[in-house]
Amino acid sequence: MPTVFITGTAGFIGFHLARELLAAGFRVVGFDGMTDYYDVALKRRRHAILLQNPEFSAIEGRLEDADLVLRSIREAAPDVIVHLAAQAGVRYSLENPRSYVESNLVGTFNVMEAAREIAVGHLLMASTSSVYGGNTDMPFEESQRTDMPLTLYAATKKANEHMAHSYAHLWKIPTTMFRFFTVYGPYGRPDLALFKFVRAALAGEAIDVYNHGDMARDFTYVGDLVRGIRLLIDCPPQEAEDPETIPDWDSLSRVAPFRVVNIGNGQTVRLLDFIEETEKALGMPIRRNMLPMQKGDVPATWANSDLLFNLTGFRPDTPIAQGIGEFVAWYREYYDL
Repeated sequence: MPTVFITGTAGFIGFHLARELLAAGFRVVGFDGMTDYYDVALKRRRHAILLQNPEFSAIEGRLEDADLVLRSIREAAPDVIVHLAAQAGVRYSLENPRSYVESNLVGTFNVMEAAREIAVGHLLMASTSSVYGGNTDMPFEESQRTDMPLTLYAATKKANEHMAHSYAHLWKIPTTMFRFFTVYGPYGRPDLALFKFVRAALAGEAIDVYNHGDMARDFTYVGDLVRGIRLLIDCPPQEAEDPETIPDWDSLSRVAPFRVVNIGNGQTVRLLDFIEETEKALGMPIRRNMLPMQKGDVPATWANSDLLFNLTGFRPDTPIAQGIGEFVAWYREYYDL
């Protein structure tokens, strides 16, 4: 039974990925710091669900603790490492930038050092669509320039990509970076848009709508996202013997076993349409507080998911009506509404 070591298993995406892998027959070792960036009770609830499976075990600790990270990964002896834990949130990076340096740079370095020491078979790490920054050529493709980050969060994630590429080159660690696009779904983070919309609406409050609603996002259902990661686990990059043979559609590095892959729904949805679908799922109107664009935000995101499809045969396709409905049903049950 293959063993996968996942950082951030008490988090939104890590929880869903762990469930996906456990259902597929993997042994999963989770690592999470249980930080108070948002409701710790929700994080503990996720871990409690995972711990019902005997093939799941959990370690509580911080990524910044290099000794603990190394010891934990050594003892787990995983075939695969999936590094998801990070200080997330574009807007929070304006308030507490130091936490992004400590978690996303130092913490990621500690995971890569451990991966190097055990010579892991495949290292997969989370990046973000935010690395496309000021790029306006859409849909976003992995080969596009990503040297215009608009927030420190995006800058740390782009730095992670560079760090991982150097380790893949130096130590021949097969490494896949995946870029997420506006993930939503059950057990989501309270700081994400859908969670805030539903919470405010059910409390009779208005929601904040930035740039007066003139925004669009490639909303990606969490079930599709973790399915994509699951399939990419089986596609470790191999360094090309002849770089000239790398297909045009592949982001494989010319000098390292390293690849970047978008995981997105492959279409843009207007923010106002997303809100309207939320109203339908709730069966009630939502009052809107129209606001200007926030610092570091972008008007639109849109993923080209061809590379993911070419590698795995899978393309995310969950309609927002279905995904929002799943979230609203979960929210009502979880909060006993």
